[in-house]
Amino acid sequence: MIRRILGATALCTLAGLWPVAVLAQADEPPLLAEAVQAKQLPPMHERVPKKPLVVNFDGAKRLPGKHGGDLRMLMAKDRDIRMMVVYGYARVVGYDEGLEFVPDIVERYENVGDREFTFHLRPGHRWSDGQPFTSADFRYFWEDVLNNKMLSPIGLPQALLVNGKGPKVSFPDALTVRYAWDEPNPLFLPALAAPSPLFIYRPAHYLKQFHPRYIGEEKAKEQAAAFKARNWAGLHNKKDEQYRFDNPDLPTLEPWINTTPLPTTRFVLVRNPYFHRVDQAGRQLPYIDRVIINLSDEKLVPAKTGAGESDLQARYLRFDDYTFLKQGEKRNDYKVRLWKTVKGSQIALYPNLNAADPVWRDLLRDVRFRRALSLAIDRHEINEVIYFGLVQPSNNTVLPQSPLFEKRFRDAWTKFDIQQANLLLDRIGLTKRDKRGIRLMPDGRPLEIVVDTAGESTEETDVLELIRDSWRKIGVALFTRPSQREVFRQRIFSGQSIMSTWSGLNNGIPTAEMSPEELAPLKQDQLEWPQWGNHVESKGKGGEPPALPEARELLALFEAWRRAETNTERDRIWRRMLEIHAEQQFTIGTVTGNLQPVVVSGVLRNVPAEGLYNWDPGAYFGMYRPDTFWLDVRKGF
Repeated sequence: MIRRILGATALCTLAGLWPVAVLAQADEPPLLAEAVQAKQLPPMHERVPKKPLVVNFDGAKRLPGKHGGDLRMLMAKDRDIRMMVVYGYARVVGYDEGLEFVPDIVERYENVGDREFTFHLRPGHRWSDGQPFTSADFRYFWEDVLNNKMLSPIGLPQALLVNGKGPKVSFPDALTVRYAWDEPNPLFLPALAAPSPLFIYRPAHYLKQFHPRYIGEEKAKEQAAAFKARNWAGLHNKKDEQYRFDNPDLPTLEPWINTTPLPTTRFVLVRNPYFHRVDQAGRQLPYIDRVIINLSDEKLVPAKTGAGESDLQARYLRFDDYTFLKQGEKRNDYKVRLWKTVKGSQIALYPNLNAADPVWRDLLRDVRFRRALSLAIDRHEINEVIYFGLVQPSNNTVLPQSPLFEKRFRDAWTKFDIQQANLLLDRIGLTKRDKRGIRLMPDGRPLEIVVDTAGESTEETDVLELIRDSWRKIGVALFTRPSQREVFRQRIFSGQSIMSTWSGLNNGIPTAEMSPEELAPLKQDQLEWPQWGNHVESKGKGGEPPALPEARELLALFEAWRRAETNTERDRIWRRMLEIHAEQQFTIGTVTGNLQPVVVSGVLRNVPAEGLYNWDPGAYFGMYRPDTFWLDVRKGF
């Protein structure tokens, strides 16, 4: 297993001219050998940076590999090509497997009190087309993209703002970039390390051909018209799809290059000949030559995976596919591994505190009502019936793997207690019932909760069926309303939905350094308080300010976390925010620790037997560096 991703500096100190001397003798990836011999490409020791990032293997769980082969994967939509930016996980600064920040694209960096960040680039680093990667690429992004109102009409992203103020950015030389704020900005490094990262650089040499500052207004307009773009900015943005990864002409720093334009049903990605990582023997990564992505209906992905049509698959697989997938292991030469998911709750309920119906809104904002609903969920039954006893009943909170975990956060209001739940509802005044035994709301309507779902999971449906049965015992009826995801979200944002279901906290394993933004009303897409989040996100232009004092305290705590200068203070703030959520039950969790099937071909090496399958932090496979995965033998392929 990779213990840590190291900058080459330390190894160079120990081995003198190690990189150049070793790289000159290292094996050339066979896929590129012919191009090197024909002088269409420089030899490997001239392609990689003078100080590459060196990946050390411990020789136990992971081994140095061999170059070559095609890795097959399945995706459902052409936009899923962006997942190769997630999996490739080439970042200015990224997480290692211990969730510590380490340099990656940059050779090293200095962080002074979260106020000033200085990045030192790798000498000789190049884009995938062979052009130098320097501070000029950071300058282009800062001056010509971010500070151009046509390209960035809404201004700087939140991760670059501290109290509404942007950074002072300087470029001391070709290999140095500095970002500085007057106050701490703890959001900066996590944004750089994210699965969908803040790209603070652009391939200037490529994008200048679409920018009027470099080609003139007339030519920029002519080009936009030729490409049928609304204006030059629309064309520039279309060409500059760093994350979407659907422009094959756009130079990249990722381990593989997308060669296939849209529309398509099959993507072919080839190795980046200028990728900046090498193994300890000096072999350039990635080991695998090509990644082939075939598109299929997402409902067919489990069946195709079970038929052996994918070498590495987790996307579009669920735990309820596990039994079927296990049956095909021997026949199709693959293994099904179970990685832990680290969401705050596998399935959570989101009372809409911004419901448009005033009677429902008042009821949902009463903490006694939310607590009663939580107490009336039999989480032990859900664990045994749906998850075979393999998960943990829990609130929607951080997991035991997080240093911020406290048992009281996990267990508050989660004990199955029908008597206490009924008592709370009686105290609210919901004592009248209809002939069915369903309680009546203050205006005489039956207490029937319609839970909106995106209709994407039978697992979700099964859990809601069990909750429906237990809620009947407290006089609450539950109905589900599945809809397409866009309709689902619009119903919530508009207040038509009174409750919805989704997974819990995206990051169940945070450290104090990571942002607690999920816990405060900051964005419209937070299902429990979309209007409050919209108010903050739009800087008061939309939505409405938080009406509950606890929600306002969460906002104040988040701002205090942003200003905090020590991890001790950030730790204290995190715990208070988690405490508020546990007591207030703004979201109602069910179980945590669900397992994610990961199907791995019998010839694919270096994929961890155990891992964490998570969006942020983790980038799914990204944290485990797929550029180090390799194919031992390619049988009949």
